[in-house]
Parts: sequence; structure tokens; C-alpha cells
Amino acid sequence: MDFSKFLAEDFDVKEWINAAFRAGPKDAGKADGHAATLVMKLQLFIQEVNHAVEETSHQALQNMPRVLRDVEALKQEASFLKEQMILVKEDIEKFEEDTSQSMQVLVEIDQVKSRMQLAAESLQEADKWSTLSADIEETFKTQDVAVISAKLAGMQTSLVMLAGTPDYSEKCVCLEALKNRLEALASPQIVAAFTSQSVDQSRVFVKVFTEIDRMPQLLAYYYKCHKAQLLAAWQELCHSDLPLERQLTGLYDALLGAWHTQIQWATQVFKNPHEVVTVLLIQTLGDLTPSVPVCLSSGVERAGPELELSKLLEFFAATAHFAKGLETALLSHSHEPNLVKVTELVDAVYGPYTPYQLRYGELETQNLLIQISVVPLERGEAMACVQELSHSVNKLFGLASAAVDRCVTFTDGLGTCGLLAALKSLFAKYASDFTSTLQSIRAKCKLDDIPPNSLFQEDWTAFQNSIRIIATCGELLRQCGDFQQQLASRILSTAGKYLCDSYSPRSLGGFQDSVLTDKKASAKNPWQEHNYLQKESPAEYASLMETLYTLKKKGPSNNSLLSASRATLTRLNQQAHQLAFDSVFLRIKQQLLFIPKMESWSTAGIGETLTDDLPTFSLTPLEYISNIGQHIMSLPLHLEPFVTQEDPALELALHAGKLPFPPEQGDDLPELDNMADSWLGSIARATMQTYCDAILQIPALTPHSTKQLATDIDYLINVMDALGLQPSRTLQNVGALLKTKPEDYRQTSKGLPRRLAATVAAMRSLDH
Repeated sequence: MDFSKFLAEDFDVKEWINAAFRAGPKDAGKADGHAATLVMKLQLFIQEVNHAVEETSHQALQNMPRVLRDVEALKQEASFLKEQMILVKEDIEKFEEDTSQSMQVLVEIDQVKSRMQLAAESLQEADKWSTLSADIEETFKTQDVAVISAKLAGMQTSLVMLAGTPDYSEKCVCLEALKNRLEALASPQIVAAFTSQSVDQSRVFVKVFTEIDRMPQLLAYYYKCHKAQLLAAWQELCHSDLPLERQLTGLYDALLGAWHTQIQWATQVFKNPHEVVTVLLIQTLGDLTPSVPVCLSSGVERAGPELELSKLLEFFAATAHFAKGLETALLSHSHEPNLVKVTELVDAVYGPYTPYQLRYGELETQNLLIQISVVPLERGEAMACVQELSHSVNKLFGLASAAVDRCVTFTDGLGTCGLLAALKSLFAKYASDFTSTLQSIRAKCKLDDIPPNSLFQEDWTAFQNSIRIIATCGELLRQCGDFQQQLASRILSTAGKYLCDSYSPRSLGGFQDSVLTDKKASAKNPWQEHNYLQKESPAEYASLMETLYTLKKKGPSNNSLLSASRATLTRLNQQAHQLAFDSVFLRIKQQLLFIPKMESWSTAGIGETLTDDLPTFSLTPLEYISNIGQHIMSLPLHLEPFVTQEDPALELALHAGKLPFPPEQGDDLPELDNMADSWLGSIARATMQTYCDAILQIPALTPHSTKQLATDIDYLINVMDALGLQPSRTLQNVGALLKTKPEDYRQTSKGLPRRLAATVAAMRSLDH
């Protein structure tokens, strides 16, 4: 039987009994016997446990006195140890008191010893200085540079030990004079060694000048020798008949060749050859006569305003090619470059262009305005002008795309603010010329010079030309949207590297972080990130960062870089819409404005008294309204291109433009997705409103002319119904008032506009 379960924390009596019975015989008759056996076993187990407890308790009682004696002994030993520790502490304190003065004496003795040793060394060095200074004149007579330098090095070491002596400054002056004598003695040999590229002799001089701390002076000889050759080559190029870009290419080829030649030689002589050759190029570029900035200025001045920017780009291309060659040469060597010197070299190479890069916006604006001014928009007849306007779209955006390329090439995207200003000026100048051309087309179509009493003639040429102009405006808007998105992507891909992730336009800390990030990034490769703008124009740089931040936040497809220019092009589209509208409506308007001046309204015609009682249907519409009705009825045929042609540009322009005479509020209008219906409705509403205004200006109407005018109005209303258009409420009201008998006029006019009713009553000479 397993009694270990009695020790478990979750022991359950019922579960244990059930388990014991399950393990017993299955026969129900033997259950009582099995239970008796279990009880007996449990009683025996209880007896064993009681016996074990009694035995353990007895042993514990027997051992208790011995444990108490051991505890008492341990307590006594701890007390004794405490007393011993107190005694040791007192002994230590006493020892410190007794020996403190002795230790102070020992420290003082050690200091005296150190001073005596220092004095002895100083005396030895002084003696050595005296010996070397006495022998130096004889050493100079040997003309042996190595021996002389060894003596001077010894004197220099001695002089360090004599720093506290009264005549120390005199000894320094004396040593410098001796070094100058050695340098003067060795200078012809140094020049000869550097000129002949003698590695062994040059190494000797490097060793000598290193020992006497004159290495900068030795490098000055090296720079002077090789710089003279490069400066002479530049002088020869300047006196040649070659154009400036060829002169610059020749100079850069000479500098790059000197780099490769000198780096191989300097590697065998100097400890830091790349830094040495880098400084050689920096000094050479700085000492050119005439300087590169002067040459650029004269070259740009000779080119004139028309070619100023293109010439600069030619010069810059030669410089950028040279910079790329130098960058490749530097990266081809597995060494850690001196980033400070490399940055100075980058500044020396690109520095002459910085004034022009800062003026990039001004230069680009001037260049674009000159180029757009030679794009013809007005030529000959109206049809020729329309064709020129259509052809000008690709030319305009070709100029804009070329400007973006120039900005990336010349400024690496840092001139973005100037580029945006230049593009704004370009689109503004183009819009101005476009507007002037529209005015010219308007004049050539004689829209504003229709004689007041001229015969009504249908001429749809001006309208067709206007539709082509609207399509051109749509192409302008479409290409402007595409170009704006391409411009944003191009700016982000080039200048985006200058924007750090932590930048925020509302946080000065974010701007400072971006500056630090830019410095770290430029330190990796100064050739790739020559940031002239941050140093020279912080305000423009901050504006650029804000532009980049906005572009990055909104994405290239949702930007407003050219919002002002797009608004300008939208206004052009509106002007084209107005031209198209006027080309159709002005002839109608001219006929309508002549209505108040017609004598037939107030003059009794032949048979006036006979026709007073005739029904209205016996009258026919007058010629003026018949011409207008026929003109409007033919309009859907000419509006058919709006429906049949699949021209995305035309569709874009039509949806972007707004037509005059919009629908009246509350009119039950059909679906106006069809642009032809929109145009037809606009012209119809303009006709009806102008017709009503003209009718209300008629001084007086005879009963016959009243019926005639009502007939004319009914004809126009029938024309509108035939076209599926809703007549205006004003026109219907005027027709109703004209048809009303005099005795019913007051009743009919109720509910109609009071001013309208009064005006018609005055025309009919009725009391109202």
C-alpha cells in the first residue's frame, strides 16, 4: 500500500478510499473483508508513526543540553573576537600617529631626490648643448646635411630640458637661426631632388626635416616646384586661341595627370601622400593667373544674355568631368582620406561657380523669357494663330523640362527655389502672350466690330477656331499636371538627400538636426554633396528644406509646386471659353440690341385697324427672330464635336471652364454631363435674357405690334422646346403679359414681378 499520498497538500480522503477499493477485488461480497484489511493496515501504520515520533522526541530531549553548551561557547568566542578587533584597531591608530611624521620625511626626501636627478639631467643637457653649439660651426663646414641635422636634432632635445633656464628664449632664437642656415644650405639640393623626382634624395630630406620639425617648409618647396609647372601650363593655355571651355579642359587634364603622376611618386616619399597631393591641387587652383572666376566672368560676359546660362553649363560640364575623375582617383586607393582637405579641394573646384549657382533663379528666368519670346503665337490669319497656339504647347513644356535638367545639372537640386520662380515667370509670360493672341484673334474675327444695322450672317469659322483653342488649353492643363508630378519626383530624387528624417519646419531643433545630418552625410563623400547653399544662403536653404518636407509628406502626385501657374492656365482656358461663347452669341446680341430702336413697334402699319381683331396665328415671326431661331437651331450641328470626338484634352478643358449665364436656381434641368447640351443651354439662356432686356427697353407698343411681339416670343419659345430647352420664366412672363387683354391685365399681372408688370403696362399704355 502507498502511504505517500497522505503527505500531499491536496490530499482527499474520499478519493484515496475510492482508489483503494478500485485496486481491491471486484467481487461485491469481498468488499467488507477488503475494508477490514485496509483498516487494520492503517492502524498498524499509525502505530509505526507514533513509535517513530516518540523515538525522535526522546533523542531531541537528550541532545538539547549539549546544544545549549555549544551555543554558550560560541557566544564567548564571539565576545573574545570583538575585544581582539578593538585592540588591533587601537594598535593601528597608534602606529599611524607614531609614523606619520616619519612618512612625511620620506616623501620630502623623495622629492629632493627627484629634483636632484632633474638638475643632474639639466646639467648634462646644458653641457651637451654647450658641446653641440661649440661644434656646430665645424659641422656646417662639412656641408653634410645629414650630420648637421643630427646635431641640430640633439640641440633641440637638449633645449627641451632647458625650458626653465633664464636664457631659454635666446637659445630658441639661436636654434631657429641654425635651422634656417641648414634649410638655405639644402634648398638647391631639395629643389633638384623634387624637380628630378629623385626618390632616395627626397626621402633623405623628409627624414632630415622631420627631425628638425621643419616638414611644412619642405612641403612648401615641393608645392612650389610642381605648382610652377602647372601654372605655366595654364598661362600657355590662356594665351592660346582656344575657347574657354577648351582651356578649362586642358587645365583639368593637366591637373588630373599631375595627380596620378605625383601620387605614385609621393607614396614612396611621404607618410601621407594623398593629403600632400590634394594640397598641391588646392594651392594650384587658388594661385591660377588669371583665376578661374575671372575667366568665367569674362566668358559669360562675351556670351551675352542670350547664351549666358548655356555657356556657364558648358564650363561647368568640363569642371564636373574633372571632379568625377578626381573622385574616382581618390576612391581607387584603399586609404582613409583627410576629409577636411578633400572638402577644401571640392570647394576649390566648384567654388568659382557658387556666385552663379546662387543667381541660378535669375539666370534661368532670363534664359526662359528670352527663349519663350521667340516662340511665335501670332501669325497671319486667325487660323494660322490657332495652329501656332497648338504647336506652342509642346515648345512650352520642352523649355520647362530643359530648365529642370539644367537645375539638376548645375545646382544638384539646390536651386529648386530659383527654378520654381523661373518656371512661374515662364508660364506668366506665355499666358500674357497667349492672352494677346486671343485678343488678336478676336479682332481678326471682328467680333467686337459688327455694325448695329448689319444683315444677320452666319459664320461659324470663329467658333470652330475657338474650339481648337479650348482643346489647346486642355492640352496645356493636362501637360501641366503631368509636368508638375514629374517635377516633384525629380526634386525629391536629387535634392531629397539633403533632408533628414527628423526635420520639421516648425522646429528649430529639427532644422539643426538636419544641418548636422547634412554635415555627416557630406563628410562621407564631399564630391557628391557639395552644399554651397547652406553656407551662402541659409534663408533660401531653409525654404528649400520646407519645400522638400512638404513634397515628402504629401507625395509627388499631390503637390502644389505650380499652383499659381496652373491657375494662370485655367484663366487662359476661361478666356478661350469666353471667346467661343462670344463668337456664337455676339451676332445674336447685336440683333437683339437693335430691337428697341425698331420703328415698327410704335408706328401704325398698313391695315393696322383691320388686323386688331385677327387671331394671333395669322401673324408670322419677324425676320430678326427668325434669323436668331435658325441660328440657334443650327448650333447643335456645330456642337457635335463635343459629343463625337474622343479628345481628352478638349474634355478636360470643357470641364475646367465655366460658361456664362448659368442655369437659374430651381430650373428642372436634364443631366448635363453632355458638354454640348451645356453650351447650347448657356447660349439659349443668354439669348432669352438679352431678348427680355431688349423688349423691356421698347418705348411703346401699338396693339398690333403687341401681338407681333408676342408671336415673336412664342416662336423663340417653340425653338427652345424643339431643342429640349426650358424657356426662361422672365420670357414666359413677358409673353403672357403681352397676350393678356387690357381688361384682364391687372388680374394676370398678380403674382408676377411688379416691376416687370409695370414696364409692360407702360409699353402697352395700360393702367396698372
